[in-house]
Amino acid sequence: MTDDAMGPISYLVVEFPGNKMTGEGLPILVDLVDRNVISILDLLFVTRDDDGSMRAVELSDLDLDGRLDVAAFEGVSSGLIDDSDLADAAAAIEPGSAAAILLFENRWARPLTQALRGGGAELVAAGYVPLDAVLASLDAAEADDS
Repeated sequence: MTDDAMGPISYLVVEFPGNKMTGEGLPILVDLVDRNVISILDLLFVTRDDDGSMRAVELSDLDLDGRLDVAAFEGVSSGLIDDSDLADAAAAIEPGSAAAILLFENRWARPLTQALRGGGAELVAAGYVPLDAVLASLDAAEADDS
């Protein structure tokens, strides 16, 4: 597949404080894949021990109280997540917590990016604004309006 045929690639690092993974978001993730909104390139579960070290957790070792069969995600790995990505994730999550690292293609954006590329444009930056930052900005704007 060429880069012309792909949508933007994004990642998420989701922390589960105290290693408490309930699986509540997994059905929504499955739905996004089933509806071809995203395509998962990598999904890795890790824990950060109290000493700060990270270790991978096999999907088969996850106990999600039987809420969802995580076997659907077994073997989802493009190999794009490397040791430097794990180090970045380790810095983002607290010791004693678990995390999911998700790398995915935004398939919904394929037609847009293909059209832009066809016109000679290139995507040069992308990112996410943390929800806390958005809420803080909205609260500040609302306070200024008062």
